[in-house]
Amino acid sequence: MAWCLLCAALMALGIGLGLWQWERAAGKRDYLANLAEAPTLNMPGTLPPDGSRLSLEGVFQADETLYLDNRMLGNRLGVAVLTPFVDVEGQRWLVERGFLETGVSRQAPHAATPKGLVSLSGDWQADGRRTPRFGDNLEGTRLQRIELGAWNEEFSFAGWLHQRQGPGHLEDWWTPNVMPPERHLAYALQWWGLSLVALLFGGRRLYRDLCAAGVTSAERSIVDMSARQER
Repeated sequence: MAWCLLCAALMALGIGLGLWQWERAAGKRDYLANLAEAPTLNMPGTLPPDGSRLSLEGVFQADETLYLDNRMLGNRLGVAVLTPFVDVEGQRWLVERGFLETGVSRQAPHAATPKGLVSLSGDWQADGRRTPRFGDNLEGTRLQRIELGAWNEEFSFAGWLHQRQGPGHLEDWWTPNVMPPERHLAYALQWWGLSLVALLFGGRRLYRDLCAAGVTSAERSIVDMSARQER
């Protein structure tokens, strides 16, 4: 009855993954609603809500610039430039300044950084949960992913600003990676469809096997009755 166990496993898998996608659709609806309602803040002194539009005034810390490796903009390969920024209130921010094309070269990238007091604005992304990382994150001045611990000095808030305007701004690279809720709902229906197929197939096979077992039992009964009569 291995096929029966396989069908049961497929049903459980489909139901579980369908529920997971259903919950993700609800989460994405909430996330998109929060983004739409995110405030515009000037020099905030507390942790900004995710998706907030911020304006800052301060100084770039050019000598602490690191580069987020293996970024793509269209069909171009490059890095995202990450430079710490200290505002006029002494708060320390991480600013993702945009895309710098490098091609396949592994030479240390370099982006010119404005000196002195500057004003800039951009979109705030809170530092969230991520999948486990294997291997070293920092190779020279290249990062495999943004981790605030890669810098020696701590930042005032957990997250980073994707710069959109102001001195030092390069090409916009980052956009929120938000799959529409409808896509998650479609995936949920697909997984539940798999469960339904497994149920129908398993039920059909079980019915056939039970019928076959019933016929076999009846045939054996007839044979036994015939043998008793012959005695």
